[in-house]
Amino acid sequence: MIAIGWRNMPTVREIRFHRREDPPLTVLTAYDKSTASIADAAGVDIILVGDSVGNTMLGYENTLPVTIEEMISHTSAVVRGVKNALVVTDLPFLSIGINESSSVMNAGKIIKKGGSDAVKIESGPHTVKITKKMVDIGIPVMAHVGLTPQRILQLGGNFQQGTDEKSAEVIIDLAKKHEDSGAFAIVLEHIPSDLAEEITNMLEIPTIGIGAGPSTRGQVLVVDDVIGLSRQIPPFAKQFGDVRSEMTNAIEMYINSVRKEEFPPKN
Repeated sequence: MIAIGWRNMPTVREIRFHRREDPPLTVLTAYDKSTASIADAAGVDIILVGDSVGNTMLGYENTLPVTIEEMISHTSAVVRGVKNALVVTDLPFLSIGINESSSVMNAGKIIKKGGSDAVKIESGPHTVKITKKMVDIGIPVMAHVGLTPQRILQLGGNFQQGTDEKSAEVIIDLAKKHEDSGAFAIVLEHIPSDLAEEITNMLEIPTIGIGAGPSTRGQVLVVDDVIGLSRQIPPFAKQFGDVRSEMTNAIEMYINSVRKEEFPPKN
């Protein structure tokens, strides 16, 4: 782990009081035990069980079909592979916001059945009171403003948000209200870097950026993009490895070895 002041697993409280002079927080998605254990051993601070599992592992076109049961299943797999990182789980589409009671119960399932340390909510005006209720009863909440992929049908695509004064003010207001409601951190997705910097300077809780520039107090990426498993990555992401090529080469070598009767070896 990086020397930010915690021992072993960082707590929600420690993340909440992450100091501006501390090294930026590192956040990476994971959806299974093997990937989570590798990310954890490498020293990532927070592992996000994202509803991006719908795109990356389940073959959906977007995140909308992902169910609460699928998120619980993938969360429990991730938790079994993690010793140090804080595990945060997305609440999927329609599991949050319909009403306060069902929202809280679904968050509770993520914590009780999945074993997650906290939940992440794609935030809007409707989640301000829900966030406060969850925090009041002991469910830690990470907020998420800017581009919220669960609204893809309404938005018409994954476009940058907050590009004009009016929409920027809405995002600023949502960020502040969710901090006031008790969120311990907030994701800023695909917004202009100057807007992300303004929000970061305004809030006490740490901001975690994805496509939001370098001024946030942490960064998050999808693990498939980082390791080079994705066929295409967003323009704001970066590929740090080429796992797809390594996997392809290994599988092709296996196939050739079997067909040439070189594997398994003869006794």
